[in-house]
Amino acid sequence: MKIRVAGFANDSIVDGPGLRYTIFTQGCMHNCKGCQNPHTHALEGGYEIDIDEIIEKLKANPLLDGVTISGGEPFLQPEACSELARRVKELNLSVITYTGFTFENLIKNEASQQLLRETDVLVDGPFVETKKSLALLFRGSKNQRLIDVKRSLMEHEAILCDIDEYGDLCFA
Repeated sequence: MKIRVAGFANDSIVDGPGLRYTIFTQGCMHNCKGCQNPHTHALEGGYEIDIDEIIEKLKANPLLDGVTISGGEPFLQPEACSELARRVKELNLSVITYTGFTFENLIKNEASQQLLRETDVLVDGPFVETKKSLALLFRGSKNQRLIDVKRSLMEHEAILCDIDEYGDLCFA
């Protein structure tokens, strides 16, 4: 299966806890003012890559703690992103997914639910430039939430994650 991407960050420490491999999906319709990745917006931009190629890159780096699926908007490619996330989980790596949608909207869509089930932490909500904060870990604006997806799916409501003094995510 192929996925359309804008690019990758092989060794990220800003897209979640630990050392992460970040995949920037291509295509986004949110058009958030001040977006840090405007080059990812065009639906026909970027390039397609086979998920097998990405998995081989992950296997080549034993220091990785997890994978972050960002964008663009990953939920515009829910089937490909859920397949990617499932394969990442088979490598015993965590999955963080960024989205401009809210958890409450995503759970209404079956295709989105597939990706949610393979995601450990969801960073949801559009970037809002007037709520921008450089003090936030793993988020750009104060309206965005860090959601414990497994618990949230069980409880049928968004359950937030905390961040400890070391920048690690804490699950209740």
